[in-house]
Amino acid sequence: MTGSVSKGPRISVVVPHFDDLANLDKCLYALERQTIPADQFEIIVADNNSSCGRQKVVQAIAGRAQLVTVSERGAGPARNGGASAARGETLAFTDSDCVPAPEWLAEGTAALADYDFVGGRVTVSVADEGNVTPTEAFEKVFAFDFETYIKRKGFTGSGNLFVPRAIFNTVGGFGTGVSEDVDWSRRAIAKGYRLGYAPAAIVSHPARRNWNELRRKWERINRESFALEQQAPGGRLRWLARTMLLPASAVAHTPRVLRSPRLSNSRERAGALAVLFLCRAWRFGDALKLSVQG
Repeated sequence: MTGSVSKGPRISVVVPHFDDLANLDKCLYALERQTIPADQFEIIVADNNSSCGRQKVVQAIAGRAQLVTVSERGAGPARNGGASAARGETLAFTDSDCVPAPEWLAEGTAALADYDFVGGRVTVSVADEGNVTPTEAFEKVFAFDFETYIKRKGFTGSGNLFVPRAIFNTVGGFGTGVSEDVDWSRRAIAKGYRLGYAPAAIVSHPARRNWNELRRKWERINRESFALEQQAPGGRLRWLARTMLLPASAVAHTPRVLRSPRLSNSRERAGALAVLFLCRAWRFGDALKLSVQG
């Protein structure tokens, strides 16, 4: 008599994590409420050796996911560690501070029928809609524009990414010290894989609330982007050319703030404009410093 062979999960959700237990709980709560049957997917939390300790992470997971500890720091290595433990045919990547909509997995995997790998839509949430800070207002307009990333810039963010595991293995894992999602997308496209946009595969991400949080974000992005740009011939000249356009770009993007339906009143628009000009001025100085110092 031949015994039945149990099938593993169809999808593996990989969630990198570092010292963010409250948001991890919200993410896992949302993943438990997906519209597809629970036996069709597994959740892997790839913890980046959080300072709170493994036991705290285990308690936060509360049996809702498999825990993998990745000692090498960085979101890229954490995602790679989670992917290496995956059993599903499809990898679905999100972040521990993201809250996937109930249809996220169903919509993202369905889009793979038309493309080789896809990115979904990211909406921006704020702490209090009745008291939106200037930085939150800025992020509501400009942060996480995955449609532009995918359709115009040729990459998708790794916080909302779906890819068959076979393709991920062929392209190779995420890099470290560079903009890992841009780098990975470029390598995939260079191998002939087609990138698509899945607007109904939605996750929500909290906006940065103040200037210090936004500045730290751009410090990281600038350094990772600069490192990635140096990998190609003429990269430093391209970096310098884009840097010189940053101050003028604030003026060019002003109408986007004034017309944005995501902002509710003139106070929010004024705050977003102030942060826009501050951010582009700061990015100009920081990027110029990087181009000079290398």
